[in-house]
Amino acid sequence: MTNEFTAIVEPAEEGGFWAFCLEVPGANGQGDTIEETVENLREGIELMLAYLREERSAEVSPAAERRVVTIPG
Repeated sequence: MTNEFTAIVEPAEEGGFWAFCLEVPGANGQGDTIEETVENLREGIELMLAYLREERSAEVSPAAERRVVTIPG
């Protein structure tokens, strides 16, 4: 399964580019080229999703049941 996210890439005032993800608040990236910026954003998305999963898991009741939800593409 492939997850797809929306990258918004803009020129940075100091040069290069910066990007953020519409679907994952807090995930961002920057770089000298658009390709580098998008790769850094991809890493930022992975880190933010892992962080959120870990943080939110601490709030889950021991009685809760975990299920995987798949969204078809």
